[in-house]
Amino acid sequence: MSEKEYILLPGINSPADLKKLKVDELPLYCDELHRYIIECCAVNPGHLASSLGAVELAVAIHYVFDTPYDKLIWDVGHQAYAHKIITGRREAFVNNRKLNGISGFPRMCESEYDAFGGGHASVSISAAFGMAKAAELKGEKCKVVAVIGDGAMTGGLAFEGLNNAGDGKNSDILVILNDNNMAIDEPTGALGHYLVRVSTSKFYNRFKNSLWHAMRHTPRLLNLFRKAGNAVKQGLLQNSNLFESLNFRYFGRIDGHDVKELVRVLTDLRDIDGPKLLHIMTVKGKGYAPAEHHQAEWHAPGRFDPSTGVRLAKKVADRYQDVFGETLLDLARLDSRVVGITPAMPSGCSMCILMEKMPERCFDVGIAEGHAVTFSAGLAAAGMVPFCNIYSSFMQRAYDNVIHDVAIQKLHVVLCLDRGGLVGEDGATHHGAFDLAFFGCIPNLTVAAPMDELELRNLMYTALQSDMPFAIRYPRGTGTGIIWRGQQFESLPTGRGRKLRDGSGTAVVTIGTVGNFAAEAIARAAAEGIVDAAHYDLRFAKPLDEEMLHEIGGRFRRVITVEDGILRGGVGEAVTAFFNRHGYAVKVRSMGIDDRFVEHGTPAELYAMCGYDADGIYRELTRL
Repeated sequence: MSEKEYILLPGINSPADLKKLKVDELPLYCDELHRYIIECCAVNPGHLASSLGAVELAVAIHYVFDTPYDKLIWDVGHQAYAHKIITGRREAFVNNRKLNGISGFPRMCESEYDAFGGGHASVSISAAFGMAKAAELKGEKCKVVAVIGDGAMTGGLAFEGLNNAGDGKNSDILVILNDNNMAIDEPTGALGHYLVRVSTSKFYNRFKNSLWHAMRHTPRLLNLFRKAGNAVKQGLLQNSNLFESLNFRYFGRIDGHDVKELVRVLTDLRDIDGPKLLHIMTVKGKGYAPAEHHQAEWHAPGRFDPSTGVRLAKKVADRYQDVFGETLLDLARLDSRVVGITPAMPSGCSMCILMEKMPERCFDVGIAEGHAVTFSAGLAAAGMVPFCNIYSSFMQRAYDNVIHDVAIQKLHVVLCLDRGGLVGEDGATHHGAFDLAFFGCIPNLTVAAPMDELELRNLMYTALQSDMPFAIRYPRGTGTGIIWRGQQFESLPTGRGRKLRDGSGTAVVTIGTVGNFAAEAIARAAAEGIVDAAHYDLRFAKPLDEEMLHEIGGRFRRVITVEDGILRGGVGEAVTAFFNRHGYAVKVRSMGIDDRFVEHGTPAELYAMCGYDADGIYRELTRL
């Protein structure tokens, strides 16, 4: 970064530095933040559009509030790049999401300004309320601010937090609803602007509080005044009734890109006690035309030319998510019972393919994973075959729904777990490390993992032929390049694996796409004359192929299991338990993720770090 390119940005290394600027200088600083985020993300990909839309908000919050004493919680964290840059991480931002670099999300262990971690949606209000109550119990006077997007507000946890915080006595919390669902909308003309200014003014709120206090002994009259006030706000400001009914005082809507107006409003709200909600309107991708016009594509666009907006990523093979999306459309054309369900991820999981061709058979339920599963169960109970696609990490939120609403009732729901295993730069909150372990203990549930694109296609067809709960997990990113498109469907026998290569002495047993790493390592070891290992692909983590395991236990004395998931409770432990249960004298070495959370980095770096990439498996094969 050159000093000549930026005027204000180099001198702002903390919120204290930011406060030295005059209010009239803030728009220029925001422009420089926009440009810096764009330039960094062009060469080091990240969540671009959401963070561009929240630049002015981050600046205004840190300008007005006394962070880190005042607590700022970002929901999810896709919006928090400007926050990170303001709070002393400008130079570190060039290594955002890289191995040993800063995280793409707020992390408490990374900075005192990151009051709470933000990896999954809808948590900010509950966390903020907890912090507000803690401050009250400790006699502290800090302010607590939660920033939540309109998408995250669709999650049930957000409303649980609102309900509890609104009912809490003296809970001093400010929720900022960052609404980027549409272009900035004027709040009902000049009168609307006037009422926003009045409702946030110190005089108005002192008068209102005094009036409410004076009438506390005449509850009927007090209730009448409140209803009258809410009716006026509902009619003139719009959208306030829901939040007012939860005992949150509603303020808005205001332009979330007018940083000077945000500073004025936040300064007034800072001095108003009790639960409050400020509704701001923003544009996702603000300040960069390609991101504004194609917001979904620019959520995380990969590398691009900042001057032209041309995305530079080279496609080397089909992505697993696109195999899913196209296959789902094929299955929907084949069987009228097939429907698709996604919790706000139609483009992220490629269910947008079905949504475009058959919109009446595809349902985006918002960021509500538990509801997505139970909604699917309802569809299945009525005779449909729902393919419910949820990222593996997010499926953790719907675990109870899978057990109680799907598995116990033996309903024909196909759970498609995208991003199974290590996902790369999103880090610990997004790795799909636990699905094989936490699904492996659920009765009535079949759990499968394909080794390549064609197997994913055939497993989806197999799941359609089943009449029981069926889960398929597959990784993020591109596949092997195998031809799959247009291939005739094949129904695979449930609970049956396959022997890919015979050998002697050592058997390698794999589940999912890490089988490709194993195949490479086995071929290399054999070519070098070190060991001629056999290779078995389980295909199914549950039920296990017992016939194949009996063969392995009877023939081999050394077995290596490999899985792209947590070892504790995983497939390796299940295979070892089988051998022990049946008295086979087999020495088993399980390779996967140890008992830890894996941080961010490229998938290749993380596979190597965890020791089960092709080189790691090769080293294990050659260890006598």
